[in-house]
Amino acid sequence: MIVNKRPGDIVQGDKTGDTPLSEIAKEYIAEKYNKPGAVFLGVVHRLDRPTSGVVVFARTSKALSRLNKLFSERKTKKTYWAVVKNEPPKSQDRLEHFLKRNPKQNKSYAHLKPVTDSKQAALSYSVKKKLKRFYLIEIELETGRHHQIRSQLSFIGSPIKGDLKYGFDRSNKDGSIHLHARQLTFEHPVKKENITIVAPPPREVIWDACI
Repeated sequence: MIVNKRPGDIVQGDKTGDTPLSEIAKEYIAEKYNKPGAVFLGVVHRLDRPTSGVVVFARTSKALSRLNKLFSERKTKKTYWAVVKNEPPKSQDRLEHFLKRNPKQNKSYAHLKPVTDSKQAALSYSVKKKLKRFYLIEIELETGRHHQIRSQLSFIGSPIKGDLKYGFDRSNKDGSIHLHARQLTFEHPVKKENITIVAPPPREVIWDACI
């Protein structure tokens, strides 16, 4: 099951106690297919709460184990869109950093060289469009680290619109940030066919200008 997540939704339950997307999806399946009893739905991967875009759930335990393997072995292709105010130093580039997570701050810090408990993080980006006051960046994610895109773009001086935590000057009114999981390509866990999902960004003035 594939969902285009709205900014503000949480994928899996957390300490806030807010209803997660996984539970909403279970209710949808139970109603649509008239399923009695508990509905199985496995969380394969997550997106940060303020981001939007493609989220994949597994509807069987077999699909969950196979999808988990695909994601852990990086046999998926993840494309993100980000809107930034400061133009990146290059129109396209590959960024490699070492990210160290600070659990108390729920934040990851990028370093050019390995530091204690850091993890290697890599992505490639290209500037896709210049808007009036912003730039649309397309990102191909190579690794899936905590807050990776947010941290790496901040490090090069291009924090994502609305992302106060990583250096943008003001938050978005709805608490979102302009980061969107635009496209995901992966092998179907049963049919073994390649699937490519493209998710439209939220309907909003700046995202609309990107399309």
